[in-house]
Amino acid sequence: MGQAGVVPGAQAIARAAALLRLVTAAGEEGAAVQDLARTAGLTRSTAYRLLTALRAEGLVDHDEAKARWMPGPELFLMGQVAASRYDITAQARDIVRSLAVRTEESAFLSVRRGDETVCLLREEGSFPIRSFVLSEGVRFPLGVASAGLAILAFLPPDEIDAYLQRHPELAERWGASHDVARLRTRVAETRDRGYAVNPGLIVAGSWGIGAAVFDRAGRPEWALSLTGVQFRFDPDRLPTLGRTLLAHAHQLTTRLTRPLPR
Repeated sequence: MGQAGVVPGAQAIARAAALLRLVTAAGEEGAAVQDLARTAGLTRSTAYRLLTALRAEGLVDHDEAKARWMPGPELFLMGQVAASRYDITAQARDIVRSLAVRTEESAFLSVRRGDETVCLLREEGSFPIRSFVLSEGVRFPLGVASAGLAILAFLPPDEIDAYLQRHPELAERWGASHDVARLRTRVAETRDRGYAVNPGLIVAGSWGIGAAVFDRAGRPEWALSLTGVQFRFDPDRLPTLGRTLLAHAHQLTTRLTRPLPR
């Protein structure tokens, strides 16, 4: 331990981890170093140095022709090992598919990772006009997308307060609709309604609704959500979509929290 209890090298590890998250969020297309540096708040040279070190360990890969960075083979191997403990996609896939079939909208499963949600599953609905705000690997801060708002709303009040104190930048990054006062209003509305509504706050005209899925301790660790174009979420249809979403979220919660076989 260094001075004031700081772990030596912690800053470098945190920066490398942030870059890993950004690379994985970029998906198969990868991302350019200047974009990764800008989003991570690093200089280009620092980002490149960290990415090169991660590449040497097999955690990221680099497409020389396209000058894009993408997930490396070691991440796949690590993910395979961790999946048995953390991955619920096998248990959730049929429920997500049922949600898409029943509503005809795109359905998703997201998981909480710290102060963010990460999309794990996407199932397309049959309605031909779709929203592409969310796909596998995409991350959003809690309270921004409908899945993250649903999770945030059902955390204990002190954890909600602490989260909002940690992230005063939400309004600057995501718009004035994400200032603390408006987020608190949407949190309260979500708790009263049972599900979260995002009325085109990320991309105009693209609506989403989300419902929390709980673990055995009663904590909201995942969320199911639906996205689509605005007119598909009008006041006449929204309550029906919400009830269907909540029923599927309850089904998944029940499946995840049922007693383990002896």
